[in-house]
Formats: sequence, structure tokens, C-alpha cells
Amino acid sequence: MKKIHRALISVWDKSGLDTFAKKLSECGIEIISSGGTAKYLRDSGLNVKDVSEITGFPEMLDGRVKTLHPKIHGGILAIRENPSHIKDTKNNDIQLIDLVVVNFYPFEETIKKEGVSFQETIENIDIGGPTIVRAAAKNFQDVSVIVDSKDYDLLTSNEKDKEIIVDKDLNYTLAKKAFSYVANYDASISNHLGILNTDNSKNKMPDTLTLHFEKAYDLRYGENPHQDASFFVQKNIEEACVANSKQLQGKELSLNNIYDADSCFETVKEFNETACVIVKHNNPCGAAIHENQLQAYIDARDCDPVSAFGGIVAFNTKVSKNVAEEISKTFIEVLIAPDYDSEAMEILTKKQNLRVLKSPEIIKSTESSKDIKKVVGGVLYQDADDTSDEDFEDYKVATKKQPSPKEIETLKLAWKICKNVKSNAIVFAKNNKTVGIGAGQMNRVNSVQLATIKASEHYGTEGSVLASDAFFPFRDGIDEAAKAGVKAIVQPGGSIRDEEVIEACEEHGISMIFVGVRHFKH
Repeated sequence: MKKIHRALISVWDKSGLDTFAKKLSECGIEIISSGGTAKYLRDSGLNVKDVSEITGFPEMLDGRVKTLHPKIHGGILAIRENPSHIKDTKNNDIQLIDLVVVNFYPFEETIKKEGVSFQETIENIDIGGPTIVRAAAKNFQDVSVIVDSKDYDLLTSNEKDKEIIVDKDLNYTLAKKAFSYVANYDASISNHLGILNTDNSKNKMPDTLTLHFEKAYDLRYGENPHQDASFFVQKNIEEACVANSKQLQGKELSLNNIYDADSCFETVKEFNETACVIVKHNNPCGAAIHENQLQAYIDARDCDPVSAFGGIVAFNTKVSKNVAEEISKTFIEVLIAPDYDSEAMEILTKKQNLRVLKSPEIIKSTESSKDIKKVVGGVLYQDADDTSDEDFEDYKVATKKQPSPKEIETLKLAWKICKNVKSNAIVFAKNNKTVGIGAGQMNRVNSVQLATIKASEHYGTEGSVLASDAFFPFRDGIDEAAKAGVKAIVQPGGSIRDEEVIEACEEHGISMIFVGVRHFKH
């Protein structure tokens, strides 16, 4: 157990600092500080000793050098039970520091600003802060370190009789968090400078890639029950996603639940209209748009009700009571949406095992995002495949027959779903809903055949449209589509046999458009 006598405080984020510092002062703890933090504390009515009083040196180089001094770092790093260390501190008039409270210049916030200069980016790289935090965290046996204002209460809760006494376990917990904080900060700098040139231009890909994730929670199990698993997330994600959704009820999530919920929610986010998407084993098995949310759900479910059983359901609008009632009639693993009516939640809570996730409000992100895939020994890093609506801005009609405006709208729906289906992907749609989905086949004609089989079980394919995530290498896929009664097709185009494929469409009276964009999903 260690009693705190002296604290060094230097923070950019001053949330809750005045209350915390006053508590320290009431416990007789001497406060050392510098710059803006010292002024803030004095303005709050606290007695503060300047770092320069300790070091004998003024702050210099426009504040670049404040705490980088043996009288600061010696006071932090000295091992209290090491006689040699204590002798050195006494011989050099070094006062021991028991608590370090530090957070850094806002580098991540700075680089997000519109028009931020190269020099401003560089100046927001903190030097003294990370150095002090690492020193304190290394010597956690004797020094407490706080980098997050949320941990102020964790420390002050140990106050008794106007003294704050902490144990090694608490200090170790704080130290681990501190090292993680420094690592994340350094990763942000490394990744950003990896794409940034001195003229402030940016490269597409960094020279090195440092990833930093924090554990959100342990999962029920991994892909299979014998595999342990946890969910790690990025900090400060602004876009609505599974990672920043809140579980309102239900059993613990498994790895597959998270993976499928992500696929389902990212697909439903493609739509501005009221939409429902159902996913099974990481592939959409039904999707629909409709002004009536209940009808959107029914249309999506009935595309493939057998697969929908035990699946993941996602909405892009608040879930209403009548939708909750309909969902409750069958078994699903996870439901995710941006909100729920109170009456809907009353119904859903009766399904105690149903995992219900609430995401933040869905807002289209204007920032380009990246996609990471893991392989043994490395990662693959690429731009996210975030186009869909814009694919239709410059489409070309490849056939003499023109698709109708209604067919174009249905082709857009099929296209958005198709890009989220595992390749080779074929999607049939009509009347604003999918009617058959062929996923993950090793050749495209089999995907068409599978989608036809799926559709024939329920909605049927006559009069439908078809989306293909990549070009048709031969006309056989078109011939199969014609047998199914397809009237219009969207595909990227670009095959050496495009003319053969177009000719097949002309023979069958099918209109076809090329969008020039491929959407493989492996």
C-alpha cells in the first residue's frame, strides 16, 4: 500500500480536473504543474507549484521543453525500496512524485480539421507527455498514473481520513491502461505520417500500419463453442456500426453473431429508404425496401424463410410495435436497428434470449474508410468498397432494349445487395425486394442456377431483374437467366466475350446495363 504525497498534473483534456484536484488538495497532496494546466488549477483556487520551481529551469522552446528533466523523471522513476535510488534522489535534491496525471495534445482531433497545415500536425505531437506516462507506468509499484479522466473516481475512492492510499493492483491496472494509451497515440502518429508528405499531400497507403484496438467484451465463444473469443474495437468510431452499438438484451454474443450482424447492418445502411435485410452465415438471404416497415420485413423474410430462421435481422429505421410482434413469431439470433419504440421493446423483452442491438443514428460518412482482412502472418489493407448509388451515375445500356425506370430502380436494389453477397454473386429482385440469391459459387452460371432454385421456392423469378457482382464470362449465365424469366440485368461489363453476352440478351429480349464497377466480396 502506498500513500500519495505529491502529484504531477499536466493535461490537455481538463474534464473533471478541478473537482479531482481539489480532492487531492484536501488530502494534503502537493500539486506540481505547468503551462495552461497550472493556470487552470490556480484559477480554480488551488495552490500549485510550477515545474520550473522543481527543475530550476524555465519552460522553453515555446513549451516544447517543460518536464524533460532529471528532477522530474528521477522523482517518478526512483524505486522506493531501492536504497541506491533513494540515495541518488537525496544527493540530487529530487523530490519523489507519487501520482502522474497526464493526457496528450489532441493529435487525432488536429489531423481531422479541414485545411490543417503540415506544421500544425507536427506541433501537435506530444513529447513530454508520453515520456512521463511511460516512466510512471514502468514504476507502477510506487507511482499511480492516470491518463483518462474517467479514472479520477477510481483513485479518490481510496480516500480515508484525508489520505489517499493505493495498492499495487490498482496501480498495475492504471499502468496497463497508460501503456495502451501511449501505444494508441504513437500508432495514430505513425499511421498518419506514413501517408503524409512534407508538402502536406497524402499518399494512398502508409509505409507501415500500426493497429490498435481495445477489448469491448468477451464473447460467448468463437466460430465454434470450443474457441474462446473477444471483441476488440477501435476508439472514437463516429459511423454507426456494430462496434459502437449497445446490446439492450439477450444472451452473450458469439463471434458469428458479431460477424453476421456487421454484414447485415452494413448492407441495410446502403439504403436511404426504409429497408430490412436478413443475413444467414454472412450472406444476405433476403432484403426489401418499403414505406411500411412491417411490409419490408415480411418481404425480406419471405424471400427465403427457411434460411431466415435463426438469422440476423437489420433495419435502418426505428423498429415499431407491429414489426416486433411479427419478428417474435419466429426465431432469430440478433436484431439490430438505430432505435426501438418503447412498445416494441416491451414485446422483444419477452424473447429473453433474443440479442437486441441498438446502433447510433445512421449518418452517411464522408470520410473514406479502409478494409482489413487477416491472413496467417499478415493483413491485407485496402480501400473499403463503399460505392453503390454512384455506380449508376454513368451506366451504359449495352442492349437495344432499354430498361424501364421501374426496372432501373429495382436493379439498384439488387445491385446494393449483390455487392454484399459472397462471390460469385447473383441476385434476383422484383417489386422492391429480393426474390432469389445465389452466393459463393465457384462459377457464375451455378450462382444463377442457385438463385433460380431459391426464388422458385417462394416468390418465383418471372419478370424479375438480375444483378451480377462481376461480368459474365460466357453467355450460359444469360441463357439460364432467360429461362428464369429475367427482364433486365446489371453487371460491370469488361469481359472479352461482352459481345457474345450482349447478343444472348438481344436474343432473349433482356435489357442489360454496364456500370463499369466490380464488387467481389471474398
